[in-house]
Amino acid sequence: MNWLRAAEFKVGLLVIIVGSLIAVMSMQVSEDPSYLGRSKKAWFLIPNAGGLVKNSAIRSAGIPVGVIKDIRLQDGQARVDITVKSDVPLTTSAGIEIKAQGILGDSHVEVYPGSPTDPPLPDNAQILNVKAGGSLENLVQQVGEVTSSLKAVAKNLEQATSENGTRNHILGRIVKNVETITQDLAQMTTENKDKIGDIVDEVHDITSSLREVMNDNSDTGIKKTWARLSETMKNLDEITGKINRGEGTIGKLISDEATAEKVDSAIDGLNSMVGAANSIETAFDFRTDYLGEVGNWKTTVGVKIQPGLDRYYYLAIVDDPVGVVETTRYQYSGGAPPQNSGDYYEKKTYENKLKFTLLFAKNFWDLTLKGGVIENGGGFGVDYYFFRRKMRATVEAFDFTRTNLRGNLSYFFYRGLYLNAGWNDAFNKNDASSAYVGGGLLLTNDDLKLLLTKGL
Repeated sequence: MNWLRAAEFKVGLLVIIVGSLIAVMSMQVSEDPSYLGRSKKAWFLIPNAGGLVKNSAIRSAGIPVGVIKDIRLQDGQARVDITVKSDVPLTTSAGIEIKAQGILGDSHVEVYPGSPTDPPLPDNAQILNVKAGGSLENLVQQVGEVTSSLKAVAKNLEQATSENGTRNHILGRIVKNVETITQDLAQMTTENKDKIGDIVDEVHDITSSLREVMNDNSDTGIKKTWARLSETMKNLDEITGKINRGEGTIGKLISDEATAEKVDSAIDGLNSMVGAANSIETAFDFRTDYLGEVGNWKTTVGVKIQPGLDRYYYLAIVDDPVGVVETTRYQYSGGAPPQNSGDYYEKKTYENKLKFTLLFAKNFWDLTLKGGVIENGGGFGVDYYFFRRKMRATVEAFDFTRTNLRGNLSYFFYRGLYLNAGWNDAFNKNDASSAYVGGGLLLTNDDLKLLLTKGL
């Protein structure tokens, strides 16, 4: 056939082959999966389609998986039709997020296939989980809101730091109060340098005493006491182990399901009754007493921390005028001694000493039991409230090497103010036996909040 050899036939055949190759290569490199029928269709609505371009790529985990087929208006919003590859497992929980692409305002669609346990998304169905954001317009809007907030903050600071704003603005009043407090502290430390030095010396003496206690290897020392406590904890561990295994009366009681349900019911009732007492209450105690036999004042500053109605902790610093008592015997010289006085007479010398108190107390209605460290010595005490908790009777015993027994009666008459009367060192084991009277002020955290609020 001569037409097969014709130049026109060869040129036409070459054009057809090259066109077919271009078409095949275009379909291979195109991001539109619908050319060869390997696609799924879906659509979604967004308030603003700015930055999206028809036929632009759709990505999932940063990988192109389809294209935007169409963008049109529907019900006042932008409807975006998309085509994705058939191997992308879209489900009913699938999601769409509009993400920014560069700083020029372009955006692209990010597809989240959804949970694989959900039903597959039907073809040409609407995707409801759409998150529109990330555009340059949204960023500019957020920056504008932040700028407005910064302007408001700057205005408030300017008002607070001005002379008139210091009196009228709450932040200005706070700054003014802080300035006043720092001036008062500077003046107080300048005027009481010697007293502060004395306090530092007292603290040094206390730490030295504590070091001696910690290094005491005697039977009453802290090391032997710690060893006994460790043995006690071991015994407690064995007891709790038996209880967990259901051994003994308590173990059977805990293992019995019926009893456990009754106990749970009772605990729920108690929890509802004392639920309001779960917050920690803090109180500050300022007290001073005049010791008649000594002729001097005893001052106590304490903190009471109460995590619940049934217990509390008490920490105090005590300035005791009879902290050190020295008795000196003198022989009579010249003249006869008084009748029945012997040949000697005694003279007592008192010195102040800073002491610490740390107690744990357990409340049983109107009765309170407490124990711990009382004025640098181990001790315990009992409080009893009566007259609708207006009056408190206290008995304390401490420092058992020279047992100090003290009785006290307190009357609370108005908003934390109270009066004291009692007898110190009833057995006169420390040569400090004396009656005393005084008063104090107990401020709770509610009182402090009220004072701070009125101060500001």
